[in-house]
Amino acid sequence: MSLKENVDFVKNELNSEEKFLESFVKIERFYKKNKTLLIAAVVIVVVAIIGINVKKYINNQNKIEANIAFNKVLNNNNDKEALEVLKQKNEKLYEIATYVIAKKQNKTVEVNVDFFKSLTQYQKALEEQNIQKLNDVSMQKEFLLKEFAIFNKALIEAKNGKYEEAKNTLKLVPTQSSAYELVKILNHYLLTK
Repeated sequence: MSLKENVDFVKNELNSEEKFLESFVKIERFYKKNKTLLIAAVVIVVVAIIGINVKKYINNQNKIEANIAFNKVLNNNNDKEALEVLKQKNEKLYEIATYVIAKKQNKTVEVNVDFFKSLTQYQKALEEQNIQKLNDVSMQKEFLLKEFAIFNKALIEAKNGKYEEAKNTLKLVPTQSSAYELVKILNHYLLTK
């Protein structure tokens, strides 16, 4: 290597080190200027992570306690302590438990869990032989027994001598429905009326 190349090499090295030191000084100034803000941001992130994990842990423990209490209620309907735990830890599971207890005692109870609420309304409408309530339940979009409710509405109409209304109601049940076999039987009966 020639002397000129050596000098150029040394200059480049010095420039590189100078740039490195310059950027280090800039970072140090930024840190000193915003030290409290940076520390606050780190603390907030750490607290948020801890908070989220604690919340997940508490929710998981509540689910476990609610499931244990639900099993106790299923095994012993008279376990008031388990019912109270359910009421505090998981309101929907509590409502399902009260529904199960009521069914074992051949009673109906109001619940707010969607499926059971619709099922309870359906059972009440059948017990009361109330066509309007059956119609309301069968028009609910999420109701699982919609076609069966329509069939029961037609059955009640047929019992009340409203044969044409019963025939029109039966037309609402789709042919691919599992209740369609019952519809065919009732339609066969209504042909003579």
